[in-house]
Amino acid sequence: LIARYQTSAQPPEIVRLNPARAMHSYLTSFNSERLAQIETTEPIHFWFTAKNGRKMHNLLVLPPFFDKNKRYPIVAFPHGGPNAMSKDAFSTRWNNHFLAAPGYVVIETNYSGSTGFGEKFADDIERDVLRGPANEILEAIDEAARRFPYIDKSRQAAIGASYGGYLMNWFNGHTNQFKCMVNHAGAINNESQYGANDGGLGRELRMGGPIWEKAGQWNDQSPIRYSAAFKTPMLITQGELDFRVPLNESMTTFKLLQRL
Repeated sequence: LIARYQTSAQPPEIVRLNPARAMHSYLTSFNSERLAQIETTEPIHFWFTAKNGRKMHNLLVLPPFFDKNKRYPIVAFPHGGPNAMSKDAFSTRWNNHFLAAPGYVVIETNYSGSTGFGEKFADDIERDVLRGPANEILEAIDEAARRFPYIDKSRQAAIGASYGGYLMNWFNGHTNQFKCMVNHAGAINNESQYGANDGGLGRELRMGGPIWEKAGQWNDQSPIRYSAAFKTPMLITQGELDFRVPLNESMTTFKLLQRL
């Protein structure tokens, strides 16, 4: 059996699998010389049961030269999508080891809506687009701090892109526990994003009805409705050719933060 193999610290290589011994051997080594210069630690996988009864998978990425006797700030890094998964896989876009490298513990929670845990689990976000997943992520931070004493809960930050950025705007209106946040291409206003993006009926199904009815989640789970509570400093980045979360969303977030 021949396969492509990767981890969050290992870019893809071609390997030969030995199923009988549950082992693999490398047939290519495109990145071995570079990887030999990088210090990485094995990610920690842990599960907990959220208050809503759902079992949550989490990935904890430790900084290089990790010392269990030290205390480290924690960075929450929820994936975008929302129908995607945080996993031990390599990325040049948002590399979790690179995010941990300054000396942070990075937590990635597979909140409701994540793929890989059954169709119902992935579909549950359609009736609770922000509030439920956000609470699950905050509970995951508390659980990680309880289990791993090297996490300094007094120093928290959060970072997210696309749906993850949407969550950053929701967090800013509902919690002051983060010292700072990074928001890449995060929606702020359900109505304006609907009007300017490349979607249509799918957003109506997610929000619970047509936009003119303003029922369901159109208002109740739109971060702009809670922007009076924004207090956390936020770095905003945005691609101008983003048709899913158009530029106007980040401009609105920036304007609100300036105003406040």
